[in-house]
Amino acid sequence: MNAGIDLQGTFIESVKDLGIPAGAAKALWMPLPMILMLIGATVGVLVATWLERKISAAAQQRIGPEYQGPFGLLVPVADGLKLIFKEDIVPAKADRWLFTLGPVIVVIPVFLSFLIVPFGENIVITNVGMGVFLWIALSSIQPIGLLMAGYASNNKYALLGGLRAAAQSISYEIPLALSVLAIAMMSNSLSTVDIVNQQSNFGILGWNVWRQPLGFIIFWIAALAECERLPFDLPEAEEELVAGYQTEYAGMKFGLFYLGSYINLILSSLLVAILYLGGWHSPIPVEMLSDSLGLSINNPIIQVVAAALGITMTVLKAYFLVFLAILIRWTVPRVRIDQLLDLGWKFLLPVGLVNLLLTAALKLAFPFAFGG
Repeated sequence: MNAGIDLQGTFIESVKDLGIPAGAAKALWMPLPMILMLIGATVGVLVATWLERKISAAAQQRIGPEYQGPFGLLVPVADGLKLIFKEDIVPAKADRWLFTLGPVIVVIPVFLSFLIVPFGENIVITNVGMGVFLWIALSSIQPIGLLMAGYASNNKYALLGGLRAAAQSISYEIPLALSVLAIAMMSNSLSTVDIVNQQSNFGILGWNVWRQPLGFIIFWIAALAECERLPFDLPEAEEELVAGYQTEYAGMKFGLFYLGSYINLILSSLLVAILYLGGWHSPIPVEMLSDSLGLSINNPIIQVVAAALGITMTVLKAYFLVFLAILIRWTVPRVRIDQLLDLGWKFLLPVGLVNLLLTAALKLAFPFAFGG
């Protein structure tokens, strides 16, 4: 198997060649992945908000943004600047501390979850053995921030939005965890890198989406509900709750909620690509490319090409899923709160349990295909 490019080792060796001690070189490397992660996630949000406008305009036979920069590319930047300079208003009877902490608690766990997202064999900030479990644990913190924001606003619509967010998260977290458990059972690991490597044996036919179609559907529906995307945007429901838990928020605090929502959408799309669509693997294996060029798989040129191809494939798969999520938003009507809870508890939960039992049976019956 291709060992992939070692970015950390290459960076440290390059810095050492400049005469800097090894300890200082490692210290220089440590903040670099975090900074790259923040920049990458922020750029991802800008692209997603631009796509949201363009795709929604196309779905409604409109043109969409076109004046701020070519094709309206600078509209997300203008939105960000507007939110930064807008006045920050705190209601007189609100709990000031909880009101401020709410959006912070919503955003930070989503950023931290990017730590376990691999873009290549060694292109991951940290390959922890419990990576997927860590993501589920971090995602369960977000509803606490939403509930806190709704309670601290001293507004009945905001409180209802916070309560809806907590109920929705609990309803969909369990089916989502069951679908991830089936993947972990087949991969014999909770590491995202191991899960992607396990899908590399049979090319595109080895992707988990073919062996876990039920799990894929459950995970995608649960992920949309976790991101509070239509048709599952009941915590916001602007026609009923006047923006829900964020009714009283303004300025950058309001912007943090939207930032968290879009980052969560990109993160969920990346995880679907990693768990079900082969992650960084392309339909054409890198080994075939190196053989056709007559170069060894360990050749530095092939290593760089493999790393670039891995990042490109992961991002393309993720943005295809973002496109689907935006298309669903503008084509599917919003469900009612009772329908949302029924779907989670009466349909997704039993189907998730059946899928888990079926995966265990197939693992015992066909160990060569189901990770026995």
